[in-house]
Amino acid sequence: MVHLGSISDKIELNNGVQIPWFGLGVWQSKEGREVEHAVEAALQTGYRLIDTAAVYGNEEGVGRAVKESGIGRGEIFITTKVWNTDQGYDSTLRAFEASRRRLGLDVVDLYLVHWPVAGKYKDTYRALERLYRDGQVRAIGVSNFQAHHLEDLLQTCEVVPAVNQVEFHPLLTQRQLRAYCDKSNIKLQAWSPLMQGNLDVTLLNELAEKYFKTPAQIVLRWDLQHGVLTIPKSVKAERIKENADIFDFELTETEMASIDELDRHHRFGADPDNFNF
Repeated sequence: MVHLGSISDKIELNNGVQIPWFGLGVWQSKEGREVEHAVEAALQTGYRLIDTAAVYGNEEGVGRAVKESGIGRGEIFITTKVWNTDQGYDSTLRAFEASRRRLGLDVVDLYLVHWPVAGKYKDTYRALERLYRDGQVRAIGVSNFQAHHLEDLLQTCEVVPAVNQVEFHPLLTQRQLRAYCDKSNIKLQAWSPLMQGNLDVTLLNELAEKYFKTPAQIVLRWDLQHGVLTIPKSVKAERIKENADIFDFELTETEMASIDELDRHHRFGADPDNFNF
């Protein structure tokens, strides 16, 4: 079980790069003032990881907010992702250049293959390896990859993915995938950790009452104690602050196991083995 005491805590990826355990996701955050305000609130609260993607349509707003924050570039970790329609070797290189331009960055901290598009993700990942070798990204990885996708990729890739970002929460605990990633020295990162707001679960409510926290805070603490990086999304400053208020308590091993038992293999997002976008 991982013991964390601060929002500033980081972990070393398999290439030596340090990544914050906790960050802000900006999926569905509208370009312009909405996403800028969200990033601004997060950075003021102490977040140092911002996760975006080309398909979110808000990379420019993220870049503006980071630049205007006055915080040194080296202190903020920025992730973005190549979208499915841009997958392939040459098209990924072009897509990365467009993302970097929108973000206003010289170097992106982490670049991910957004979904395992059949017949394309290996070429896409080869492009990421080139970007990594050229120093244009500090780390590379994947998103929504099942163990069999990773197994396939690891047969030919030269750089082991540093991160696999997947849907992860108490109703989808991904035990086998977590074990595979641990064995392969790939860090798991949780998207949609708060089950898209479906938090009215008796056990979570009981634990929230015990620790004077919210069910969301219980879940986020559970993520981190499992050693899973997490990036909850919100556009409300008070919720962004509340989500980060999880470093002053610790769930017991028994409580962790009880939350694990909520697993129903239930996805709120798409199935990586059955998507057509």
